[in-house]
Parts: sequence; structure tokens; C-alpha cells
Amino acid sequence: MTFKQKAVSAYFLVALLFALYGWLFGAAKYRGFFYNLGQGVVWPVTVFPALGAFLGGLIILAVIGAVVFSGRR
Repeated sequence: MTFKQKAVSAYFLVALLFALYGWLFGAAKYRGFFYNLGQGVVWPVTVFPALGAFLGGLIILAVIGAVVFSGRR
């Protein structure tokens, strides 16, 4: 098993644990497991809110760049 495989496996293990915690004990425990699993997959954004704002800004810039540079010439 390569380091990359171990890192991805560890990330998704943390995501699964994060989802289980959210489903059983978290603020969104009234929601379903798969909602919490979706939150778990992006757990760094939930744990570090500034990262979410930064990634959101990058996505907005990428969309604007795609619109600007995809015009016909």
C-alpha cells in the first residue's frame, strides 16, 4: 500500500468517524446519516471555517475565469 493510498484511506476514515459523531451526537443529529456523511467528507471545511471561505472564493474565481476565457475568438 502506497503512502497516497494510506493518506486517502485515513482521510475517509476520519470522514466516516466525523459523520457518525454528527449523526449520533452532533447539532445535525435530527438529519439523516447521509447528510452527515456529506458533511464528513468535507470535514476540514467544517472544522476550519476560514478554509471554507477561502475555497468558496477560489471556486467563484474559477467560474468567473471560465466564463471570461471560454468566449469565442
